[in-house]
Amino acid sequence: MSTQTSAPAVDVGDQVVLLDAERRPCGTAPRLAVHGLDTPLHLAFSTYIFDAAGRLLVTRRALGKRTWPGVWTNSCCGHPRPGEPMEVAVERRVGQELRLALADLSLALPDFAYRATAADGLVENEVCPVYVARALGDPDPDPGEVVEWRWVDWEAYRAAAVSAPWALSPWSVEQMAAFELAAHPLATAAAVRAAG
Repeated sequence: MSTQTSAPAVDVGDQVVLLDAERRPCGTAPRLAVHGLDTPLHLAFSTYIFDAAGRLLVTRRALGKRTWPGVWTNSCCGHPRPGEPMEVAVERRVGQELRLALADLSLALPDFAYRATAADGLVENEVCPVYVARALGDPDPDPGEVVEWRWVDWEAYRAAAVSAPWALSPWSVEQMAAFELAAHPLATAAAVRAAG
């Protein structure tokens, strides 16, 4: 009688999409293993969520997060699963992390990418399209993901990205610079829709 050993099951729901130098998918890797001292280029997204008054939802990353714990950032970030449409990934992650439903989800910065190194040497290296949306209510965040949240004035957040960039996530600071020419990111998304 032969004994077979089986490899551990791979959770395809926790895989990220790796990208080559031309930003084409070239494989997958476990999300928890991909972020390190030499993080390969991979696909992600950022989301900026607004209330009915046009205020931005900002979140403070939980202290147990592997990268940039305790730092204030945009509303929600994440990674699409292999084969998952980006809009579906955004809504899935916002639902998981913030327990929040969205309306009017739109692509605002389709070509955004960044590389950043944290104080402990961990690297983020992402092609990270940026989306905007309107919230259907207030968030009820997962405390393992978000330790604090608040609605803030867009111009106040933009000013903070310039005057105190050390207090915000590096991707959010770079995204604020990318939004610089728009009066509001919802206007940027409308321009992207009109051009498409």
